[in-house]
Amino acid sequence: MSLIRSIFSHSSGRIGGTIVLVYLVIAVLGLVGVTPHDPLMQFRVDRLHAPSMTYWMGTDLLGRDVASRLMIGVAQSFIVAFSSVAIAAVIGILLGLTAAWFGGWWDGVVMRFMDVLLAFPAILLALLIIAIVGPGTWTSVMAIAIVYTPIFTRVVRGPALSIKTRDFVDAARTFHSRRSYILTRHLMLNLVAPLTVQITLALAWALLTEAGLSFLGLGTQPPKASLGLMLSDSRNLMEMAPWLLVFPAFAIMIGILGFNLLGDALRDILDPRTRKVTA
Repeated sequence: MSLIRSIFSHSSGRIGGTIVLVYLVIAVLGLVGVTPHDPLMQFRVDRLHAPSMTYWMGTDLLGRDVASRLMIGVAQSFIVAFSSVAIAAVIGILLGLTAAWFGGWWDGVVMRFMDVLLAFPAILLALLIIAIVGPGTWTSVMAIAIVYTPIFTRVVRGPALSIKTRDFVDAARTFHSRRSYILTRHLMLNLVAPLTVQITLALAWALLTEAGLSFLGLGTQPPKASLGLMLSDSRNLMEMAPWLLVFPAFAIMIGILGFNLLGDALRDILDPRTRKVTA
């Protein structure tokens, strides 16, 4: 609770936290089916209907309600973003901790492999993985997870190398504490702050990457809704029906902004080296 109070007492945290909270509510409502209309229902007589009281964000070329599809799209994007970042965080933490703890050849193998992955631009590496496996929602999850695993590995390994030389770790070794106990209770607990910030920032980039993959037709496949897929469908209708482009693009932009602002606030709150007086 103290962390939540700190976030909402921070100028960036108030805005970012509110945006993320609103998006989470929209995503949950979309998942449980609480939408203005059936997102797959085609109201053919109301195709390309402008925003109105009946269709809050208008309808698309097939007569589907944009607001309902936007809610499902936010939910879909959040599922991909949270799933991929969770997988990347777990794998990255395990690799980073073991590389720092064991060192030697294992550290060299792990970090050189991470360097190889980091040598590729993120979107190109994701495209390569999808080209091999095939498009789809869970393929996007795995591709994004592989792309962001090296980042978490480096975030964990660097501080872990310093922490493992501290006196309290030496004391734990002296008392013959189990290796798993030292790794989880001493190293991991001291990495919570940087990991929390990195997870928040990674969610913003994962949201953007998922939208990019879906825009290219390599992520979520029709008839499912996705923010990137909605943008792709609006390309040829921008002049005739600009709302098809504006609403999903705005949703992506605000979502990324919210996670970035929340990440900046968490960095200021959790990292004493950058902590500052906040509004």
